[in-house]
Amino acid sequence: MNVYEVGSLSEKLSTNAYPGRGIVLGVSPDGKNAIAAYFIMGRSVNSRNRIFALESDGIRTEAHDPSLMKDPHLIIYHPVREAGCGLIVTNGDQTDTIWEYLAKGENWEAALRSRMFEDDGPNWTPRISGLLAQNGSYKMSILKSADAEGSACARFFYEYPGIAGLGHFIHTYVCDGNPVIPTFQGEPERVSMVNDIDEMTKMLWENLNADNKISLFVRYTDIKTGEFQQRILNKHEGD
Repeated sequence: MNVYEVGSLSEKLSTNAYPGRGIVLGVSPDGKNAIAAYFIMGRSVNSRNRIFALESDGIRTEAHDPSLMKDPHLIIYHPVREAGCGLIVTNGDQTDTIWEYLAKGENWEAALRSRMFEDDGPNWTPRISGLLAQNGSYKMSILKSADAEGSACARFFYEYPGIAGLGHFIHTYVCDGNPVIPTFQGEPERVSMVNDIDEMTKMLWENLNADNKISLFVRYTDIKTGEFQQRILNKHEGD
């Protein structure tokens, strides 16, 4: 077994109909850009009725058709926010918790120790989070239910150096399931990165399940200058 094997994002996505929400952090093969990507998927009408919208410091989710929104709980949040020279990426409102702790000079581990998995039993969807530094190094975390009853929270933290061509992928679910969707298992997955943002965006979008994908965000940040370029694709906007 090669524990240093680097997998293909396109293969991981194309063979999984429902990874749920996913975060990818890493560095381009040429070592020039720190990469962040975040996608959301959904099975219900309420969940699928969303788009990514730009904010001054990142993005937010919002209803595509406000008249169809039944419950904003857990689906409307600020998944990407800038924090100094870094970028917070999460699958829920813990983005704001992390931002607030960092603004006070506290660490992100303390922020996430104040949070738990989502209150959507019996799935108990994990809260996944990432913190990308301008130099390409990054942290990732997952907060999961410790048992089927949702009685306690298990918290996992990972920290990675920025290595050219390497990224890590963490997502909420192993695969689709009924009635319970199995939560992500093990460490974030090692995956290969690409140099071009448009190639990366196309690869991610085209390999997400056509029925379940909703929105995708990709940002490339120049490690030397801090300048960035980003892409947003929304299924409801015909991308």
